[in-house]
Amino acid sequence: MEFGGRVQQPPASDSWHEIAREWYKSLADSGQAQFYEPSDWQTARYIAEAMTRNLNNGRFSAQLFAAVMSGMSELLTTEGARRRVRLEIERDDDEESEPVADMDDYRKRLQSG
Repeated sequence: MEFGGRVQQPPASDSWHEIAREWYKSLADSGQAQFYEPSDWQTARYIAEAMTRNLNNGRFSAQLFAAVMSGMSELLTTEGARRRVRLEIERDDDEESEPVADMDDYRKRLQSG
């Protein structure tokens, strides 16, 4: 099954902590966002809410932090998470270049060139 077009990011909540809001907004500019479905954006919203609760809480929760980091990893928001699934984000000024490359293809190109 194939769907067309990029899914639009729902707006960030004004009630979120500034760090959570900025993290959430940064996702739209991240290469992996081209793969996000509506459920991924809702997961990101939930993570931003959990981040806010932890950051606004007087006592920082290591367990909540671990859960947030796990959710962030599921959304491929860290380099380590993307490497585990062999996804590489390539940033280039050339508008026609592919923004995301399979790392195996990248390695093959390096070895053959």
